[in-house]
Amino acid sequence: MFRVIRVAFGVLIVGAGADPPVSYPDHSKLLVVRDAAGTERVVKTAEDWKARRAHIVAGMEEAMGPFTGPPGSKKPSDVPLDLKIEGEETLERFVRRRISYESSDGERIPAYLLLPRVREGQGGAKLPAVLCLHQTTAIGKGEPAGIRGKESLHYAADLAARGYVTLAPDYPNFGDHAFDTYGKGYVSGSMKAIRDNARSVDLLVSLPEVDPERIGCMGHSLGGHNTLFTGVFEPRIKAFVTSCGFNAFRHYYGGDLKGWSSKTYMPRITGYGGWQRMPFDFHEVLAALAPRPVLAIGPLHDDNFAVEGVREAVSSAREVYRLLRVGDRLEAEHPDCAHDFPPAMRERAYAFFDRRLRGE
Repeated sequence: MFRVIRVAFGVLIVGAGADPPVSYPDHSKLLVVRDAAGTERVVKTAEDWKARRAHIVAGMEEAMGPFTGPPGSKKPSDVPLDLKIEGEETLERFVRRRISYESSDGERIPAYLLLPRVREGQGGAKLPAVLCLHQTTAIGKGEPAGIRGKESLHYAADLAARGYVTLAPDYPNFGDHAFDTYGKGYVSGSMKAIRDNARSVDLLVSLPEVDPERIGCMGHSLGGHNTLFTGVFEPRIKAFVTSCGFNAFRHYYGGDLKGWSSKTYMPRITGYGGWQRMPFDFHEVLAALAPRPVLAIGPLHDDNFAVEGVREAVSSAREVYRLLRVGDRLEAEHPDCAHDFPPAMRERAYAFFDRRLRGE
């Protein structure tokens, strides 16, 4: 039987139990739901979609491990955050703090917390916040926080300068976050990152400066799919930007998923025998975020994530957004560039958050 682990947007999200998840031979067909025998019925209503979404989450947990963590994991609510400020610098538009806080796995999550200095007439009102997830880079959190790395990826600093509280944590085993992922009982680096990101949301909602109803998440490359994965399990995030972060698995290097099976991601993938037998795909990941707003940026010349697979996944997921009568909340851009986050697209992303989190 599947077990209930969380309720979000009125949708039962279930974790994989003793039984395998319901199999879907075509993950792009989102408006059908199957039973264990493979019998299909059409998804016609929001109520029908709940069952399909539950199967998506179960499929993701099949590849990643349960969101509840390894056996014996503590509930985050049972572990104090114990926020520590380990350094601080005051810049023209924001204060940048080097911090750490307790995960629920017995170690601390290193991060940068950026707090705007100028609230632009908001009179001390609580501010929107964005969780900013880094790409594959050894410096981890330092890049989005504007410390080092590519200037085009300093989006936590850019958003802080625009009046957002931003938090940039390290992905496990990047930056300063050393963690024995598999020795601690995880079956994927992806799920450890998801749980850390949910803990990062715990931190954001605890801050007096933050409006807990206006939290977004964004990232590039590794941070781009980390954003989407986290959003499926974390309902407190209300808007998402993913840059160069995904495509349908059959379009990823011609269906060769070796890159997805590394220790950084999901080693179990090697046992599925190809993309056709994966227990989930990105059409489903995107759709599982509905009805929340998403901006997907997939460049025309991205060698990692071929644009055909981005368009395919977005097109499928848009059917679910339309079913839920929020078709305008799934947006896509395809800039004429390679695996990058050019200025025009960054401005598009920041304006997206202005609209979706500020109502501008």
